[in-house]
Order: sequence, then C-alpha cells, then structure tokens
Amino acid sequence: MSDDDAVDVESPDDAEGDAARANGTAEAAAEGASGEPGGGESADDARRDGEAIAAAVAEHDEALAREVAALEADLAETREELRERDEEVEELTSKLARVKADFSNYKERAKRKQEDIRERASEALVERLTPVRNDLLRALDQDEGSDLRPGVESTLEKFDDVLAEEGVEAIDPEPGEEVDPARHQVMLRVDSDRPEGTIHEVYEPGYEMGDRVLSEAKVTVSTGDGQ
Repeated sequence: MSDDDAVDVESPDDAEGDAARANGTAEAAAEGASGEPGGGESADDARRDGEAIAAAVAEHDEALAREVAALEADLAETREELRERDEEVEELTSKLARVKADFSNYKERAKRKQEDIRERASEALVERLTPVRNDLLRALDQDEGSDLRPGVESTLEKFDDVLAEEGVEAIDPEPGEEVDPARHQVMLRVDSDRPEGTIHEVYEPGYEMGDRVLSEAKVTVSTGDGQ
C-alpha cells in the first residue's frame, strides 16, 4: 500500500483532545454570555446563555445540542410558572388581609348592636317600672299614719336598689334650684316666695339612666310674686 492510499486514523489521544476543546468552547461561551462565572442571571441572560451553550455544543454534537435546548426551554417555562405563582400568592395574601379586616369590623358592629339592644331593653323595662315607684311615693304621702306604711317603705327601698343596679337615678331637684329644660318639665307657675323662675315644688320625680333622660321631673315654678 502506498503512502497516498493510506487512511488517516484518529488516535484516542486525538479524540480526547477534540472533546476537551468542545467542552472548553462550551464553557467559554457560557462564561462569555454571563459576564462572569457564577454571577446572578436574569431570565433573558439565562436564555442567551442557553442559546450560546447549545450553539457551541451543536458544533460537535447536534443531538446533545437539541437536548440542551429542550432543557433550557423547560427551565424558562418553569421560571415563568414560578413568577405567576408568586403573583397569585401575593394577590391571595392581599385578599385574605381584606377579608380579615372586614370580619373584624363585622364583629365589632355586631358587638355594638348587641350592647345597644341590651341597653334599650333595660331602658324599656325601667320606663315601665318608674311609674310604679311614683305610685309608692304618693302612697307614702297620703297614708302617713297607716299601718301599711312600713311595708310600703320597705318595698320602695327594694325597688330603689333594683333601679340603682340598672344605673337608674332619680331626678328630684330641691326647691329653689334653677329649672333645667332638659331634665325638668314645668307643669304650673305659682306665686311663691322662691326666686322667680326657680323650682317651687317637685310634683313627680323624673329618672335618668346614664346620659339618657328616661322621664323629666314634673315641677311647679315660682313667679316670684309671693316675696
């Protein structure tokens, strides 16, 4: 066989050299695309790196290049899914915070409503009971020598204890006090030695519960002509 007919046979050392050069080319392409090895990458940077690696590998192995490209596509898709999931989590977290705030406000409104209902129920009961107390007071005024007086007085004391527990106070001004239009109802003006415009006598006490006047005290007012 002549020298011209000889066939070049690649030795194992030559094959290893080609593989090393291919690997070095791929690594160089990857480092060149990222700017520096191991540096932080954005999604676009990662895509460009993948394309560069695939191109470098394609020069030596097209099948491997296609596999690399497919893996890079999967990675990009996964990153996009994660970004969408993060946005969804943020939106759900915001909705949860709003629902919690709405529920807290609802509980507070419901609590205030229940308190208002209880307060109104107490006021309604007291408004029905105070006339009974006034009747007891009139009975004491009329039956000063009666044998029933001790029993009436005892009943009145118990009655007053119950009203006090409910926060009810009598509006019972002293003669000579100034008239308070918000708490006193003028029934009559009479000649009296009291100063003009002041209370002459309390005809019937009124009642208040907290800052709410349940019933005004009924009073007579002096004209001042009796002085």
